[in-house]
Amino acid sequence: MLKTRRATCLAAAAAATCLLLGTPAAQAQAWPAKTIRLVVPYSAGGPTDAVARMVARQVGTALGQTVVVDNKAGAGGTIGVADVLRSPADGYTFALVAPGPLAGMPNLMKVPYSLGDVQYLTLVARIPAVIIAGKDVGPATLPELVKAAKAAPGKLNYSSAGPGTTPHIGFELLKQQAGIDVQHVPYKGAAPAVTAVLGGEVQFAMVDLLPVLPHVKAGTLKLLAVAGSQRAPQAPQVPTTQELGLPGVKMDTLYGVIGPKGLPAEVQKKFRDAVVAAVNSPEFRSQLLEQGAVALSSTPEEFRAQMQAESDKWREVVAKGHITLE
Repeated sequence: MLKTRRATCLAAAAAATCLLLGTPAAQAQAWPAKTIRLVVPYSAGGPTDAVARMVARQVGTALGQTVVVDNKAGAGGTIGVADVLRSPADGYTFALVAPGPLAGMPNLMKVPYSLGDVQYLTLVARIPAVIIAGKDVGPATLPELVKAAKAAPGKLNYSSAGPGTTPHIGFELLKQQAGIDVQHVPYKGAAPAVTAVLGGEVQFAMVDLLPVLPHVKAGTLKLLAVAGSQRAPQAPQVPTTQELGLPGVKMDTLYGVIGPKGLPAEVQKKFRDAVVAAVNSPEFRSQLLEQGAVALSSTPEEFRAQMQAESDKWREVVAKGHITLE
């Protein structure tokens, strides 16, 4: 009788434990139990990839679990974002994104996801966009570029990371503000877009400062201007578009972490807290500054509002320039 009663109690306790472990709270406490995937919707070697690897390293250490960077490039970042938003909302798939797939591409095409399915977590960095030229290209200043473009309408080219990306919309904004006609040549990512300028396939580009600093220091690229109102501390001698009479040409790139909608609240909080802690660490801030970026964090609501503001700006540029996917 005693053995039977004891067995019954043990079985009941085991069942209760199984039920408890099946609750969202218990699952959150057990998280992370395996490798976390951080998707980068662009090719390796670009600025988004560089920031993502810094985040992955520090967040992985904080959580005691591996965070792997998974590059899924294509369609202006929408392929990678679609992959994340279609993944289970279990806390094992996130993305580090630039504004393109959230603010740019939705103004150019029907994206393969709903923006309502995006769970915004936090911004992590701001990188000023700069206008660059190949070392053998004549113009060495922005006014010289504008003069050369007006002297040869449609003859000069600029590269971008793809249609609808920040480098594309940014240079289109420059075209509209300066009244010039320069042809767009899209590439699959920021790294090949910069390589195109280095190799002389195109003359100019508007890109994030981060990936071009080594080339500028080596003398293989020229920095013509910073696309904004503040000079970059990494290149204090380079004037801004505002200083050069084009205050409307402002194109910082904001990077942030998103996940699929429906993440358990505790998992969402733990991952976001780990990212914010990484962003606020002196090591992270120093590394970003060396590479041309500024660390920052935000609430999910602030991140969402910032992307909406970017979308509104890009929509106006797209409409005015009659921009379509090429």
